[in-house]
Amino acid sequence: MPKTAKKRRKKKGEGPMPSGGAGLIRFFEDETPGIKVGPTLVVILAAILLIATILGHLLLGPG
Repeated sequence: MPKTAKKRRKKKGEGPMPSGGAGLIRFFEDETPGIKVGPTLVVILAAILLIATILGHLLLGPG
């Protein structure tokens, strides 16, 4: 078997290589006006909302 054929053979379970990240880089270069919120703050606010909802159901009842 020629060497080039061995290089082309894919291992079992190996998918195609992902395309380049040029689209992501171009997307994040655009600055838009508005509030900048980081992912940590979003997770914290979601946890607070979840806890407040659970406490509301426990303390105030469903109806």
